[in-house]
Amino acid sequence: MRWLLDLGYLLALALLSPYLVHRRLKRSGSARSIAGGGWLARVSGRAPRRVSTAPCIWFHAVSVGEVLLLRSIVAEWSRRRPDWEVVISTTSEAGLSVARSTFPELVTFHAPLDFSWAVAQAMDRIKPRLLALVELELWPNLIAEAERRGVKVAVVNARMSPNSFRGYHRFRWALVSTWRRIAVVAAQTEEYADRFRALGVPAGRIEVTGSVKFDNLPTQRDQPATRTLRTLLGLRACDHVFVAGSTMEGEEEQALRAYRVARADHPTLRLIVVPRHPRRFDDVARLIESQGEMVVRRSRLVTPLNPASWTDSGRPPVILVDTLGELGAVWGLADVAFVGGSLFAGRGGQNMMEPAAFGATVLFGPHTINFKATVEALIRRDAARVVRDGDELTAALIDALDDPETAAERGERARRFVLAQRGATARTVDCLERLAPLNPQPSRSAASRLSSSPSSTHANTPPISLASHFS
Repeated sequence: MRWLLDLGYLLALALLSPYLVHRRLKRSGSARSIAGGGWLARVSGRAPRRVSTAPCIWFHAVSVGEVLLLRSIVAEWSRRRPDWEVVISTTSEAGLSVARSTFPELVTFHAPLDFSWAVAQAMDRIKPRLLALVELELWPNLIAEAERRGVKVAVVNARMSPNSFRGYHRFRWALVSTWRRIAVVAAQTEEYADRFRALGVPAGRIEVTGSVKFDNLPTQRDQPATRTLRTLLGLRACDHVFVAGSTMEGEEEQALRAYRVARADHPTLRLIVVPRHPRRFDDVARLIESQGEMVVRRSRLVTPLNPASWTDSGRPPVILVDTLGELGAVWGLADVAFVGGSLFAGRGGQNMMEPAAFGATVLFGPHTINFKATVEALIRRDAARVVRDGDELTAALIDALDDPETAAERGERARRFVLAQRGATARTVDCLERLAPLNPQPSRSAASRLSSSPSSTHANTPPISLASHFS
């Protein structure tokens, strides 16, 4: 089975190579980045080398969202098991960047490609006792290698969208042994748990723990990061803030149109746009300018904006947040929040729990299959609104501004819903602890930290995984 997977991966890599090279050249403008040590490190499995004898848990997070939800899990694990070392790998460049800033005290690195030799060497160098995959990224060779070494594998905050389920189910005959090697699945919902059972994970290894994302969510608007942004963006007490976050192509145009229409009767309205993908930052900036609006890019703000500079014209700038990892704080500014990836089919929605936690008036499109249970719960409580197109987005924004009391009541219902869902972190760490029996371990002072070469911790091109084809 291993050599078949290796052959398949090599074929896929060969077919994708022109695209990957083109993307790297487009981003870096330098052929040297193609021939750098990053690819070699991932293909060979040159992860950071751990020299300590202390036990280790290896968390693997795909990208930014998964990295951020690890905050509460890592904190709780470290509180309970202070003698364990924690390492974090990611798939994407953006994920690695956020991991480094979020966990500066930990070693973070790009995960190896799922070649049998690469995962074997990575295991040799990391020497984990536990491997925890965040949400789901199924790497058969990595999971099989973990089993051969007696390393328990868990999937935490596990989710299984309908699209992922259909994709994995088509290959169920080939992946059934992989599913059975997983020791624990800590699923977000019973619906997700049912899908894992249907794919072959033994029922006794699945536990519904809830979504860790609820535990990570700030609910107070006076948190330091949000206060800092409010000052930097020149927001006044009289301003009403419309945030369009995690937006994808086509959605910024609709949000901008809604803003321009609503501003006619509500001149203190401000718009903040946070695109989902960094590669679209420049395109979105050009779109805003093409509509005759001034755009201010968050990455270029050094000193606070001065509202006096646009009071005379009555045309405040549109704020484009072109940085990573700040959306959570930006939602704390929102009176009305539109959550993107939802207005057009094929995207499945983005996390609407963050603005809900702040008590914002939450709006999203009809395509939210990735958050089906959350959406149903919010709608059932009249704690959010579905907008089916740009006209409905405009109408919902105007309604919230015209009737702020009703909007505030809806937002408070959303906030109370989030508060009621907390506790998943503790339940998830309970599952992990069952895989990690207490044993005498060397003291923390005797355990040296990981060491790594620049090539193993600063690789840039994301590795390939089966999950990326099915999600």
